[in-house]
Amino acid sequence: MPTLQAAGFIEVTTYDATPYETADGSTISHAVVVEEFTGGLVGTGHAHYELAQIADGSMHFAGIERFSGALDHREGSFLFRNAGMLKDGVLTSEWLILPGSGTGALSGLTGRGACSPSGYYLEYSFD
Repeated sequence: MPTLQAAGFIEVTTYDATPYETADGSTISHAVVVEEFTGGLVGTGHAHYELAQIADGSMHFAGIERFSGALDHREGSFLFRNAGMLKDGVLTSEWLILPGSGTGALSGLTGRGACSPSGYYLEYSFD
């Protein structure tokens, strides 16, 4: 099947971070995040992240997010790995859809994406 594309925007509606280790100018935290997606993805994301705030002010993160909603009008859910950083107020990240995680009309979904200040971008296909 051909590679398809989706793009849009994300609004963080809930952000709850709990620090659990601080040493040598760095703090490691766990965060629970809820996001609303618009554009090619329309729905809600629920994520758990591990965060590392380091002395230069940057924050690095990695985690798993469950998206529930529609991708180009196909209803279902999927999991994706999201890793990136926030530095000087600018967030960048890379996504990888976890193979086999799609449900409903999103069953068989595979793909990669990214997020930047200009929004998110996803390249995907179905097995």
